[in-house]
Amino acid sequence: MAKFSDKKKRKVGAINTSSLPDVVFMILFFFMATTTMREVELRVQVKSSDLPKATEIKKLEKKSLVSYIYVGKPLKEYVGMYGTEPRIQLNSSFAELSDIYEYILAEREMRDEAERPFMTTSLKVHQDTKMGIVTDIKQELRKASALKINYSARKEI
Repeated sequence: MAKFSDKKKRKVGAINTSSLPDVVFMILFFFMATTTMREVELRVQVKSSDLPKATEIKKLEKKSLVSYIYVGKPLKEYVGMYGTEPRIQLNSSFAELSDIYEYILAEREMRDEAERPFMTTSLKVHQDTKMGIVTDIKQELRKASALKINYSARKEI
């Protein structure tokens, strides 16, 4: 039987990389559009494992309408300045009880007029924090007419 062989050695053609930058930029823009940056730098000890346990949990529907108030012991780097007692954090700074009224008014002003009735204030409180400070915060929220309050918690297993 005759054997047919290709006398010429075939060379593999070079890969066309002209569209590679387009693909890289599409992926870059996708991640830039879908990634959200952390808006608040936590200065108090409030991790999801430090939140109180709850038996029934309901997820917030529209997180863009939520204002957060964090309460807990200051992190180690702030203990020298603020002590070890639980502190209130509004946005990225420590605050006093009297600052809550102004904070709620400022948050309300940033929202659209139609969204204001749906605003919720979420309290993220460390589980070892005494209830007295939470009651004081609720009194300040009542003065500011922020009556929709959410308590952040972790689900009990």
